[in-house]
Amino acid sequence: METRRKASVHPYIPNMIPEVQRQMLDEIGVERIEDLYDIIPDAIKMDRLMDMPPALSEFELKREIDKLLQKNKSANETINFLGAGCWQHFIPAVCDEINQRSEFVTAYAGEPYEDKGRFQSLFEYQSLVAELVDMDVVNVPTFDWAQAASTSLRMASRITGRTEVLLPATIDRDKLMIIANYITPQLSYQLVDFNDPSGELDLEDLKSKVNANTAAVYFENPTFLGTIESQGQQIADIAHAAGALCVVGVDPSSLGVLKPPSQYGADIICGDLQPLGMHMNYGGGQAGFIATRDEEKFVMEYPSRLFGIAPTIVEGEYGFGDVAYDRTSFAHRETGKESVGTQTALWGITAGVYLALLGPYGMQELGQTIMQKSQYAAELLAAIDGVEIRLQSTFFKEFVVDFNGTGKTVREIHRQLLADGIQGGKDLSEDFPELGQCALYCVTEVHAKEELETLAAAIQRACVVKEEVESV
Repeated sequence: METRRKASVHPYIPNMIPEVQRQMLDEIGVERIEDLYDIIPDAIKMDRLMDMPPALSEFELKREIDKLLQKNKSANETINFLGAGCWQHFIPAVCDEINQRSEFVTAYAGEPYEDKGRFQSLFEYQSLVAELVDMDVVNVPTFDWAQAASTSLRMASRITGRTEVLLPATIDRDKLMIIANYITPQLSYQLVDFNDPSGELDLEDLKSKVNANTAAVYFENPTFLGTIESQGQQIADIAHAAGALCVVGVDPSSLGVLKPPSQYGADIICGDLQPLGMHMNYGGGQAGFIATRDEEKFVMEYPSRLFGIAPTIVEGEYGFGDVAYDRTSFAHRETGKESVGTQTALWGITAGVYLALLGPYGMQELGQTIMQKSQYAAELLAAIDGVEIRLQSTFFKEFVVDFNGTGKTVREIHRQLLADGIQGGKDLSEDFPELGQCALYCVTEVHAKEELETLAAAIQRACVVKEEVESV
């Protein structure tokens, strides 16, 4: 027997009045609302009412949510060493001051009738990121790095007419899941092995997998595991020799001390803007960028908006607006190469403010500070009995800590760290089982020397506790 819900009129849901519903159903020619879902197989329909608690008033709901939120601990309440795609950096106050102005505070890139300087701000952001990565063209941001990488790979496929891509085995498994979802079934992918203990791409494995249908070879520098890929030019040469494009993902905060990928063969560069003035947020604060040379074959394959500068009819006056708008899905709708809707334009403006504030010397100082502090932290941890730094290549900001020699799991050690007010790194034991009990630790400019020493002491205590228990 069909379970029916008692008819009710909800104040926050439109068209709940029975007479209005009846009029709408008659207009589209169906008897019941349920008839609209006939195409859904009965086997996957719920045939009962949901087991939901009683409805709450607005005050009761707020109180319940506040209780849940109080269980959370922010990075301000712990010493945080968790990175893995969302990193704790210092956010200058001016970033929030500018991005909360009424003329900017929306994710949309905007339209000419509502432009109050947003177009120019996005043009300036694009120019600053282009200078940072040493490319000519930068897009209005995508949602995050994973989407930027996915779109870059689809661009490469359209440019080359090929349907396979090669990805590094060191890639973040969450990012890989998004890329796979975004590019399949039209494109397929293979993972290229990495060398252990260096952490760099296995060039022989790359050569064995690249072929005449390879659209792009994608790698990251620094890698997800923090190591710096010194073979960038060799990887690009292998890709180009096979007629493929070289796509490189990069952490922009590293480019004050590392060469931009354009200088070792990258055709398309992508990455995440989050290190450039964005707070860490649960479910937000991410923004991906894509950069290429100013060549028509690249520009016309961007699905996202691009802003340019042009002279007006008034001599000496310039305006800002869309470049090749007719290539986007805004113009083509369902026949567009890729659909693009709400982007993260506000974070682009924020990144522009951050880069303008720091300038070239500030970015260099940022990179040097991160390098020095992360290297110091690694030295402290490597001095603990049973603890090693797993991958031996030079690293930036993040590094793999090997706990296999301690006889404890990462989960056990991190549980002890939390008790000491420390958020440990990302547990890699599930995503990279070949590494055993390892974790990815992140150190940035926000970490004080004393905090790094506190971390080392806490890990030392966690290991000693294990030894004492065994001796008893």
